[in-house]
Amino acid sequence: MNERIRLLFAEAADLKTYTLNNNAMSIDIAYIAPLCDEKMVSDFITVPFTKEEIPYRKQLQTIPEYLKVEDPARWQDLLLRGNILIKDKETGEIYSLFTGNVICNESPQTQVESAIQGPQIALSEDLNKSINLIRTMYPVPELGIEEYSVGYISKTPLLVVFDQRHVDPSVLDNVRSKLSSISVDMVHAAGELEKLLIGKRRHLFPTVLITERPDRIAKSLSKGKVIVLIKGSMFALIMPVSFFDFMHAIEDNYEAYWMTRALILIRYMSIVLTITLPALYIAIVSYNPELFRVQLAFSIAASRSAVPYPSYIEVFIMLFMIETLIEASIRLPRYIGSTATTVGGLILGQAAQQAGLVSSIMIIVTSVVAISNFVIPINSLSFSVRFLKYPLIAASIFFGISGVAVGLFLYVCYLCNLRSFGKPYFRLHGKINPAEGDVGQVRTK
Repeated sequence: MNERIRLLFAEAADLKTYTLNNNAMSIDIAYIAPLCDEKMVSDFITVPFTKEEIPYRKQLQTIPEYLKVEDPARWQDLLLRGNILIKDKETGEIYSLFTGNVICNESPQTQVESAIQGPQIALSEDLNKSINLIRTMYPVPELGIEEYSVGYISKTPLLVVFDQRHVDPSVLDNVRSKLSSISVDMVHAAGELEKLLIGKRRHLFPTVLITERPDRIAKSLSKGKVIVLIKGSMFALIMPVSFFDFMHAIEDNYEAYWMTRALILIRYMSIVLTITLPALYIAIVSYNPELFRVQLAFSIAASRSAVPYPSYIEVFIMLFMIETLIEASIRLPRYIGSTATTVGGLILGQAAQQAGLVSSIMIIVTSVVAISNFVIPINSLSFSVRFLKYPLIAASIFFGISGVAVGLFLYVCYLCNLRSFGKPYFRLHGKINPAEGDVGQVRTK
């Protein structure tokens, strides 16, 4: 039995199979460790079998919790549902015992990627609990799990998870080679591992998606992506990814079709606004005010009449204020962070406008930029987008609207040329096509 089960779960490092012997009988045992409660395995199988206070064969035949399995085709499903298989080697009879370790409230709740209707449970810092959640949501025997360790000092355990039916072998080999070539002293967080996997190349956009949600991981596995879990971190790495994966909130899977399409459209409009609005403000106010209606142009000119310096200085003042407020909201303790930043933003904005440092229209522009940036569902892309507006601001100072247009064109060209583990970053579809070219792979060294 054990040999056949090992063939069925050839790539599963979490499968346990062994043989126990006592004076009366010999049994084979097989189970998937993260899905089973080890204490139940010890209390109901190992200890009773070893002590032999009651013949264990009699327990198998009389205790109703031991269910006889006649059909070998059920083995996979039973193991994936948290059962342990026991074979009496003398009689050849096979029994199953449910020892499922059901994780629900004891696992932490999502903190970064929140959802209203979706599952509220997040990954755990314990690899076994994380695999339990993933296997529960993705119960297929083809789920491959490989064990690695990084860091000469920390020796941090890693798990590489993939679906053998859908994964692209070139992507999997790329991930394996990068993990094997990592040479650092310590790794403790998913963000550290992401930098090591990407290598020395500096990208404007994140090419590895970091998530805490097991439902997003299950969806990614079905699309052929590779998942890397790290012990001590509640976050997992998904690769390869596209730009559109970062704009997809997990809530889109649970809402009505047209509602989610409207929300996705709002996200793309927001990302364009947060990147271009400060640069467009400088370009139009300083170079092309004729693009506004006459009444609006007069209104903007009147609001800027008390401001003693050019529009780009005004933009830098407000962006500096909003960036410091965002950083303060992240670094402050959660119980006072929101209150302190909200009050600080209101006071600073009103005081700056009354003192003539900035115009009232600039406060509106800054608010729109900040709010639009928070619409992006994945935090790593949100941080990248916060930087992207500054090169456009520099271009608008010297070249006006033409500089903004050329800058946007260069961003699109960069996205089209970018690769995530050999796969095009700007592809429209989410599922990985093994036939796609692997040119432009990011190298570790």
